[in-house]
Amino acid sequence: MTTQPTPQHQEPTNSDPHQKHQSTWGIVAGASLISTGLAAYEIVPASVSPLIRDSLGIGPTIAGFLVGVMFGTAVIASLPVGAVLDRTDSRNVMALAVLTLLVAGTWGWIAGRQGNYRSVIASRALGGVAYVVVWNAGIDIVSRAATSGNRATAVGIFTASGPIGFALGQGTGPLIAHRFGWPTIFIAFTGLTVMGLIVFWPASRGIGTSQGDAPSVQEFGAVLRNREVWSVGLLGFLGYSLYLFVNSWGASYLTTELGLSLAVSGLLVAVFPAIGVVSRISSGLLSDRVFGGRRQPIVFGSFAAAAPLVLVFTQFRSLPLLVALLLLTGFAVQLTLGLSFTYVREVVDSRVAATAVAFQTSVGLAGAFLAPIVGGVVVDRAGFDTAFLLAGVVAICGIVVAWRAPEPGYS
Repeated sequence: MTTQPTPQHQEPTNSDPHQKHQSTWGIVAGASLISTGLAAYEIVPASVSPLIRDSLGIGPTIAGFLVGVMFGTAVIASLPVGAVLDRTDSRNVMALAVLTLLVAGTWGWIAGRQGNYRSVIASRALGGVAYVVVWNAGIDIVSRAATSGNRATAVGIFTASGPIGFALGQGTGPLIAHRFGWPTIFIAFTGLTVMGLIVFWPASRGIGTSQGDAPSVQEFGAVLRNREVWSVGLLGFLGYSLYLFVNSWGASYLTTELGLSLAVSGLLVAVFPAIGVVSRISSGLLSDRVFGGRRQPIVFGSFAAAAPLVLVFTQFRSLPLLVALLLLTGFAVQLTLGLSFTYVREVVDSRVAATAVAFQTSVGLAGAFLAPIVGGVVVDRAGFDTAFLLAGVVAICGIVVAWRAPEPGYS
């Protein structure tokens, strides 16, 4: 996802190109480490859901809230966070988000050891605020630190921290839970965010201060009334729904239906988000270099490829084939996730581009919030076959929306 500096943002004052180059990639590295730790914290309960359910005596639907609540919080907080970032220092906000995660993680660890489900959920809601702050602030400060020649690459690397963190959480969560107890998953990745802040803080000195007011009510309203924004937002909603459904219930399917251990299931499902490192970065390259800047073919191909893969997933028992399906599905779905934030900026006036990105974050994460919970309801009442069938229907809906999606600059 790419963003353009707006007039109210202060650009780096460093005139040494070599030093500025080093500072830019230090910011990218530090912000990406922070985001990776938060993404791992976000998804890790899905990798040990059976252990949590047995320990707390809860069903699949209730367990789905452990992942979904973070996205629900982020949906509500995204637009206010965007308004704050427009009038404050993104650098300080990133540091505050890391501190917030430390509090949330420690709170969740204590609540989990006490068997207090409601307190665990409350801690996860606080973690959701930290997540959306890092995501929006990271995009903001990385975009402004980079030059026009490397901005897409820099932001693409930052956004790839999401699937890296998901793969880390899915792959190591069961190992951490078996060795130290499942509540430890809530503090296991906080150290990574602290390491990221140590790298980020000195590299980002002098970058992050914003001047001017937040977007006006009129500007905000223009985004909400824009049908093209809603079209791209719906693509993000459907894409994130698919992404979180497989991430949340893939490991449970392999454990429950195929009899695999949690550790093996977690490692297998980890390939689904992990391929996003390639997918999210390559989506922009494909769009810019293969399709001449067109966005619609990428999102259409994303859902067209994902739909049959999701529909047939539960029909196979071969582990190599299932791994191949997870890789292909993860790559296809995340093409949309990698491009949607760039896409939405291009269907609005540049003055409200930041507001459009905040809107896209909120709508996309609404799908991420609902998918684990709705998936849990369907799994509980109708089983995994029906749940994956409905996920395939979601992908088919994505095909329809993508077919009619706008093409910025080609209308």
